[in-house]
Amino acid sequence: MNDEFPDITPELSRDELQQTLNMETARISWSELEKHFARGVLITVAPRLDLIETALHFIQNDKKAIEPLLASEDINRTTDKQAQQWSSSEPELWAVVVAPWVLVQQRGTN
Repeated sequence: MNDEFPDITPELSRDELQQTLNMETARISWSELEKHFARGVLITVAPRLDLIETALHFIQNDKKAIEPLLASEDINRTTDKQAQQWSSSEPELWAVVVAPWVLVQQRGTN
């Protein structure tokens, strides 16, 4: 995953946005995400959610979809506790950039 944000514009159709996000989603190590955590832009997405669908909600500024996820803590700013766990356990993490946010999801957990 590179440091540049993907070129995603609102002019794209939902299918085109989804395809672009799929191409921009990548497996990533915690060490590569630490700088984003330090900047306060790392958002954790619960494993039960679809990472691409969640990213689409962010791109489309879909507050009706995002607010309940925030309230239920299915999405949240990555906490110090999560960061410490990921630092010590090296889990399978997937991420996608939705400027200014970096959405991250741990795979392989229920």
